[in-house]
Amino acid sequence: MHQGRWRDRRPTHRPEPARHPAPVPVVAGADVVIVGCFSGRQKDCGALMDSAARELETRGARVVGRIVQRRGVSDGGARKMALPFSARTLLTYGKVREAALLCEQTAAGAAVFVTPLTPRQRRALTGMLGCPAVSLAGILAVG
Repeated sequence: MHQGRWRDRRPTHRPEPARHPAPVPVVAGADVVIVGCFSGRQKDCGALMDSAARELETRGARVVGRIVQRRGVSDGGARKMALPFSARTLLTYGKVREAALLCEQTAAGAAVFVTPLTPRQRRALTGMLGCPAVSLAGILAVG
């Protein structure tokens, strides 16, 4: 009698471990770095960064630095302008290193991203930046 392969006998469904949303750090009294990733077509990125800084300052945070990643038309054409540079980090690795250096130099308590972050991006950026990476939308939703 023929016996099936081992992979044929594996269960087809593996339960996924329960994932709890990461707690959003409290920004009141913390030094934060604001990070924005914008399309080259978006002309008001300075105003968006200023608005984010005002929102954070009303919640008691001190903005100690800003990093802006622009997606220009020269790399890949117009159809890619709204996409992030990296699905894992949202930014180019050079900008991630620049943000990590700024976070280290300013002893920032958090890096606040103007654009929404996925849980995977939040985990990866937190490890790379050396401080919690959170999205502005998550902070505004909390309080």
